[in-house]
Amino acid sequence: MDHPAYHGPISKQRCEELLGKKGRDGTYLIRDSGTIQGALCLCVYKKKVVYTYRILQTHTGNFTLQASTGVEEKFFKTLKELIRHYKKKNQGLATHLCRSLKRKTLPDQPLQRAEPVVPNEDNDYENVDCSGDYVVVLPD
Repeated sequence: MDHPAYHGPISKQRCEELLGKKGRDGTYLIRDSGTIQGALCLCVYKKKVVYTYRILQTHTGNFTLQASTGVEEKFFKTLKELIRHYKKKNQGLATHLCRSLKRKTLPDQPLQRAEPVVPNEDNDYENVDCSGDYVVVLPD
């Protein structure tokens, strides 16, 4: 996986340490799932808590966030499209994605489907506002 926010097979604890050091709401990274082989986790920091969402890849190669019961599942052709979508406010995450926590070195384990690195990936959605209050749109 060639994405600047992808940190590979780091543990949940290491992920929380990295995002906690940054300490800014909306900061995110992507890591390998520790429980489902081949799945990824989108980890997002908000108010000293790291929220984790599982990213699954379908047999057709599309990506989706594992949704709660009653939430419509959305599919994306690329991981970049998924990230761009969740940078918009009120898409069902604890907070919208603002800035990626980029890895310093390449992870050891590549995934089956690599994507090209996109320059300035943090600014691919113009109306991102990372200050102010958030509306949580999650089912009980």
